Amino acid sequence: MKKRLQTFLFWFILIQPFLDIYWLSRPPLLKFSIPTILRVLGVFIAIILFFSIKNNWQRFRKQWWIIAYIGVLILYSICHLISVKNFTGVDATGFHYSAKVEIFYLVRACLPLIVIYITSYSEFQAKYFFQVIQGISGIYSLTIVISNLFLFSLTSYHTTEAKRISANIFSWFTQTNYPFNALASKGIFFQANTLSAILFMIMPIMLYILYKEFNVLNIVLVSSQALAMLMLGTKVGNFGLIISLVVFVLVFLIHSLILKNTRFSAKFLITLICILTASAAIFPYSPTLRRSSLESGVAQKRSNLGDKKRLDQELNAGLERYKGKKQEEYLKEFIKKNYWVYSLKHDLVLEHYTYQHDPYYWLEVMKKPANERLNYRYLEKDILSRVMKNDKNKLNKLFGISFSRENNIAPLERDFLAQYYSMGILGVILLDVIYLFVLGYGIFYWLFNKKVRSFLNSSLLLSVGFILFAAFYAGNVLEYLSATLVMAFILGFLLQNIRYSRYAEISSK
Repeated sequence: MKKRLQTFLFWFILIQPFLDIYWLSRPPLLKFSIPTILRVLGVFIAIILFFSIKNNWQRFRKQWWIIAYIGVLILYSICHLISVKNFTGVDATGFHYSAKVEIFYLVRACLPLIVIYITSYSEFQAKYFFQVIQGISGIYSLTIVISNLFLFSLTSYHTTEAKRISANIFSWFTQTNYPFNALASKGIFFQANTLSAILFMIMPIMLYILYKEFNVLNIVLVSSQALAMLMLGTKVGNFGLIISLVVFVLVFLIHSLILKNTRFSAKFLITLICILTASAAIFPYSPTLRRSSLESGVAQKRSNLGDKKRLDQELNAGLERYKGKKQEEYLKEFIKKNYWVYSLKHDLVLEHYTYQHDPYYWLEVMKKPANERLNYRYLEKDILSRVMKNDKNKLNKLFGISFSRENNIAPLERDFLAQYYSMGILGVILLDVIYLFVLGYGIFYWLFNKKVRSFLNSSLLLSVGFILFAAFYAGNVLEYLSATLVMAFILGFLLQNIRYSRYAEISSK
């Protein structure tokens, strides 16, 4: 049965890239995407296989802290559902809150935690772990690279429609008339930011694999992944590539020259430097750098085209002329016609936190400088704070306003903070901070237990640290099982490695 569990985990994690294919995520089935339903079923099967092993059940019954945690989690979930049920806001629909969606969200948030626990006791062999990571890297990276070269890749900055890129990577160097969103590639996958975070996460492990097995296959895989991270055209992908390569070089030198628990390899170091140099040379031509300059230029162009100065005068005159209800109606009509001149994000102002419900908020935004109006993460946070404040529910800080509302109002692209609005402080502690806790647990033993201080464990710690940093910086990680399940698998393997290292049961070098 243990072998069956290991085999199931192997294939379940390995197929995650296939479940991330764009068309499988749209349209959703019963408001839940087909990949999510399959992932829930997959974890459920893993639970059955895990507890079919007698020793696992006996161990679990003795782990009172795990049982207590589950009890607290159930109690929190009940309180959360009660707290978010009653809501006061500018939207009469309560921003389309759904109890079914909320329950499913809580279940979904628990899945990675279950995978961490199961993997940590699965006795998963290192060679199979490496094969899974190689497979994930190859599927994602080669798909992105090949689809970019042959121009059938989807653009990174469109999730509502399947729009293809206009040119491949060679056009980065020869043509400057393409906008960034026509060049950034995500292959056939759904969310570019999530994919960037996944590749950022597994890069240290891929580099470790290259060190352990220095061959053509691994050189191709690492090189393809580096190129794919550049092609994605996201900050996490591009900057994450440079960061991961530089940091890994330093970690390698520390282990080989200072700690001296890893053999120095000149050919590995030279290969790493070559990949880093090539990446740094391509980086200035990446769609990422085109984006920042384009956005400020677009804002100025819209302002000039729409004659913003004249509109400002017209708006002020209208607000002076009308009072009360007439003023509100005038403001709504003005925003409807001219929001684009002020570079307001159309889905925010027209769909999520619509001007129809709170026109005076958007009036405040319109008066801000262009750089603040274009800072969508700030606006999303500001809107959610406003909604939470208007609700006047004293329990919001503890239990949140619900995932349903947070996602419908302004899906915040900054993890941990987004979950705070969805689940409150208690939810973040119970369901998200636990990742940081496991990472901290690993760092603690790395620092104070020599047997844990291996090159492999350093690579695993880097891996998890990178994706959690990406989650906070750019978001689109903790809400996506394609990322969190792979992260959970790595965390589980790390915990297993630490336990083995501490008791010297195997060598984890």
